[in-house]
Amino acid sequence: MEDSILKRYADDLTAVEYITNPAIAREKEIKNLILVLLTPEKSAVLVGKPGIGKTAIVEGLAYKIQRNDVPIALQRFKILRINTTSLLGENDEENRVLKLVEELKNQDKIILFIDEIHTLIGNGSLDLANMFKEGLSRGSIKMIGATTTDEYERYILRDKAFMRRFDKVDVLEPTPEMCVQILMQTLPKIEKQTGAILPYTDFVKENIMKFIVNMTSEYKRIYEISSRYPDIALVVLRQAFSNAIYENKNQVGFKNIYDAIRFSKAVYPDVIKKELEVFKETFKEELAQENVIVDSVNYLHD
Repeated sequence: MEDSILKRYADDLTAVEYITNPAIAREKEIKNLILVLLTPEKSAVLVGKPGIGKTAIVEGLAYKIQRNDVPIALQRFKILRINTTSLLGENDEENRVLKLVEELKNQDKIILFIDEIHTLIGNGSLDLANMFKEGLSRGSIKMIGATTTDEYERYILRDKAFMRRFDKVDVLEPTPEMCVQILMQTLPKIEKQTGAILPYTDFVKENIMKFIVNMTSEYKRIYEISSRYPDIALVVLRQAFSNAIYENKNQVGFKNIYDAIRFSKAVYPDVIKKELEVFKETFKEELAQENVIVDSVNYLHD
């Protein structure tokens, strides 16, 4: 029996075990996404800056489908994320894409998710977008694409026929308050993934998250990094966990958080220097309780 292209090049997001809701504070975007998918002959493209959680919104929809927390018309749908890099990265790619389109014709209740969907527009002799147009126009294939604002304007807007079949869903950067909420609710996932915990009260945890969010605010970020909330803050939080694991610890201490801040590559060095002083003052009691000493070169040791 011939191999299934879907089985080989797609991941089922609705089969993933989610520890927490992947799309915290994104109900508005998920509702807009659902409304587009319920519209006959329409698919959706999520558009926003890098690092703001476009993929998380699609995972959030998969999470809601798992729980039947969607309109009846979307219940029991599968969301399949296509690995376009692998699909287009080997010989005979055109034949594989045609097989994929044919295979989809015989599928029911399938939504394709394609990240960086701009890569499918005008791809030389192989234009994947063109190959999907027939299925999209009939409504037999539903699709969610994701791309950045710049790439949407540079590539996708040029293809008018493709755009007629897609409705844009704008994804804005979360506010600082939303980002704190995202970090707090993503924490259980990071703890399960790493096997380490952040062993503080919710009050202290929230203050840690507020500090990380504040130190990665817009004008403190290195411009070339081009990342936004929540990713830029999540990187710092995950690095603190990595620091603890490196030390063979199953608890993340303030030394680990301090070092994650100190070595951040997303924030300007002069900002880091100032933020470290704020950190020492803000968490003075916690640092003292853990017998963590700050010396003259801004380094912490037990």
